[in-house]
Amino acid sequence: MHIMGHEEAEAARRVIESGRLFRYLDGEDSETSQFEQTWSKRIGVNYTIAMSSGTAALTSGLAGLGIGPGDEVIVPAYTFMATATAALAVGAIPIPAEVDETLTLDPEDVKRKITPRTKVIIPVHMVGLPCNMDEIMAIAKAHQLLVLEDVAQAAGGSYKGKSLGSIGHAGAFSFNYYKLISCGEGGALATSDHQTYLNALIYHDSGAVSRGHVVDAPYFAGTNFRINEILSAILRVQERRLDGILSALRAEKYRLMDELSGSSAFRLNPINDPAGDCASVLSLLFEEEDRALGFAQQLTEAGFRAGRPIDQDRHVYTKWTPLLNGHGAHHPGRDPLRETGFTYTEDMCPRTVSLLSRSVHLPMQVNRSAEELAGLVKAIRQAA
Repeated sequence: MHIMGHEEAEAARRVIESGRLFRYLDGEDSETSQFEQTWSKRIGVNYTIAMSSGTAALTSGLAGLGIGPGDEVIVPAYTFMATATAALAVGAIPIPAEVDETLTLDPEDVKRKITPRTKVIIPVHMVGLPCNMDEIMAIAKAHQLLVLEDVAQAAGGSYKGKSLGSIGHAGAFSFNYYKLISCGEGGALATSDHQTYLNALIYHDSGAVSRGHVVDAPYFAGTNFRINEILSAILRVQERRLDGILSALRAEKYRLMDELSGSSAFRLNPINDPAGDCASVLSLLFEEEDRALGFAQQLTEAGFRAGRPIDQDRHVYTKWTPLLNGHGAHHPGRDPLRETGFTYTEDMCPRTVSLLSRSVHLPMQVNRSAEELAGLVKAIRQAA
């Protein structure tokens, strides 16, 4: 979360004082409906469904695309565990694929991981870095696969002029505490496909049909991932802040890239589309793991945030404990891993482990002073 202040507090107070905290009480005038309309317009899709979390959006997205038992879903080996567990939640098997030096899904390894059971590719725009969507969409088209973009960490990002989340068949967003914009906990699914929208709408709210939202759609047993009006009111304010947040982050990152581009100690990780990068982090790639580790430690000791992505809890497949232990559900009868016998090992994606061990992330800030930024540059050069 980058900015949260008086306007968000006033938005929440307005809803509380109205007493209308349930999203359906005001119809199209509800805070939630207005946010959904604004978000659809922002990223260029026909439909948005605001939900309780990014995980809910991923799970509903897979359900909306018709994914279920027996299906395989290709996910990057570097992503928060929810990308994989969402597949398990609908009965499918997540298949980890390598990332490349951009630290996003490697299209070449995606090709190697495709089997007759593969149904979906989930490219994850990690830390705001756009995936190579041209290659991924071409692979999906060649193999008749669906694409669900995980845009949890890249709200407002783009790839070659197209908003992330609008390029695949659907896109899942997160608005929890750690994201570019936040309401504490929330999410959204975006799509231009009507049937995907209807299926996801029913899945995320099993009472949707009784509210007159769905026409000519099969009514099945869903869940309850609804968002409330207080969170949506906060999101409407946050959405208006997004462009300013991205502008500030990008300005800081571009400045650092210019200052550090000639270093011999590391390389800047390549970016698939620098103009569409959300600039959440500056990523530096070292030739050796111990150099990356020592560099990060020196910056930390100097008072600056720095860390290797390999050390992020639950963001690397080697730390997806439930999958590695073969516990894909709360009950054996609902466990896709037990049904298929698929097993995960820590050496499944060795290139990902190497790249994440040799990379260092420096988080960007929207309100860092010029003096503080100069101090960071000096500390980086000393550590290098």
